[in-house]
Amino acid sequence: MSTLFIFPGQGAQYPGMGKDLYEKYDLARKIYDRASDVLGFDIVDLSFNDPGGELNLTRFTQPALLTHQVACLEVFRELNGGKVEPDLTAGHSLGEYSALVAAGYLDFDSALRVVQKRGELMGAHGEGEMSAFPIDLETIRPIAESYHCAVAGYNLPEQTVIGGRSSDLERVEAYVGENFPRRSATRLKTEGAFHTYYMVAAALYFRAMLDDTEFTVTETGVLSNFSGGFHYREPASIRARLFFQLFHPVRWFNNLETAFGEGVARIYEFGGGIGSGGPDEKRPNLQGMIKRAQRATGHKVEYVPAINAALIEAAAAA
Repeated sequence: MSTLFIFPGQGAQYPGMGKDLYEKYDLARKIYDRASDVLGFDIVDLSFNDPGGELNLTRFTQPALLTHQVACLEVFRELNGGKVEPDLTAGHSLGEYSALVAAGYLDFDSALRVVQKRGELMGAHGEGEMSAFPIDLETIRPIAESYHCAVAGYNLPEQTVIGGRSSDLERVEAYVGENFPRRSATRLKTEGAFHTYYMVAAALYFRAMLDDTEFTVTETGVLSNFSGGFHYREPASIRARLFFQLFHPVRWFNNLETAFGEGVARIYEFGGGIGSGGPDEKRPNLQGMIKRAQRATGHKVEYVPAINAALIEAAAAA
């Protein structure tokens, strides 16, 4: 049975994230304390309490999510004694770095440094906002481009994210509202038009960080947001695709199509969460997209959430 581990991106963060794991598992405490040492700030206080209201700032969101995802993953591995390991890994945007950690391509310390710099650069050099449309790629792309916006993510056949200046996005949203009844957009809470040309400056600075980062190639397949297929097992290519990922659309549906084509039968999602309440009340970020992708392709998989202590324990026991 082929197994895929997946990791969500920005938007899956919330105050209190990881607190249940930290209080219950020594391994999680070690992971969080190590992250604080590497990052140079108290990620425990940021993730659990968010005293300064900074968790949604990109430079803090990215290392906080990575830490939570790795903590969920490693507690799961400890509880099941390493009996369940991935054949493939994938992550949505920021989650691609967690996928590389899970597959052994990046060590945790290096991944923390990389995403910390990535978040800083995206926040400092980016511009614009993002909106999600329940419209297919080929329909929304020419409309977006007519108003200087660009496709930022291809999540599903009927879900496309675009990015641009706020005023330009408003024009696209107005056009869609007039011409596509009941297809209203959802404005996303981001600090910029990620994965579009607005991130080119950030990517140019980020390249130096990638060039200085060591990657170790393993036998586990890792999916690339930039290509929609697998990363080539060559560090220079991995660095290049992570560079291009920053200012090209996230091809998430293509990633899922590739995984399904490999015969994936079980998917585990690690970290983050959406909805109200604390860790035990959160819903997995990517579950809805997995369900809709199955309907679109006809491929059936078993989906297992592992985003908090209770769900991780249930997944490990099963």
